[in-house]
Amino acid sequence: MKFIPQKIPDVVLIEPKVHGDQRGYFVETFRQDKFEQAVGYKVDFCQDNESKSTQGVLRGLHFQLPPFAQSKLVRVIEGEVLDVAVDIRKGSPTFGQHVAVILNDKNKHQMFIPRGFAHGFLVLSDSATFAYKVDNYYSPECDRGLAFDDPQLNIDWHLPKNLLKLSGKDQKQPGLVNIDDECSLFNVGLNLYE
Repeated sequence: MKFIPQKIPDVVLIEPKVHGDQRGYFVETFRQDKFEQAVGYKVDFCQDNESKSTQGVLRGLHFQLPPFAQSKLVRVIEGEVLDVAVDIRKGSPTFGQHVAVILNDKNKHQMFIPRGFAHGFLVLSDSATFAYKVDNYYSPECDRGLAFDDPQLNIDWHLPKNLLKLSGKDQKQPGLVNIDDECSLFNVGLNLYE
């Protein structure tokens, strides 16, 4: 298993070793000790989630406020997605910047998105089954979002806007400049893992 820090080093791409032969394959998708050694701190995942979506579905950009902020370990079981993490940690040198990677059922790559990041993905294949671990439970009161098309973020979603399928909620998310108070809750000086 390889752990590769991205251009925002707190976001980590994970390349698991796939053992395959004529019968199929085996892959270790998570190992706590190696994971924590790679990210440098303890992360206690408490819930696994899975979604199925068709081509053009864009889910995000989502995050939860403290005390229910979440880290995510995401992967694709079937299909292909563009996975995006946006740094919303106030005071971070990479505030407002993003990491975008292709995750699919062939490369078996995963991405770790720490607390203090908004996250979203776009389905590029006919359909995709997306799975992820989180280290905090869902809280409707702390659930927030960021506009996927905020020009300040400059995200290339790989598909024209008219082909994107969003929920009503995700069509109305605020831009980065409008969530300044919420971003201050993720100040870089705070330990979000206490």
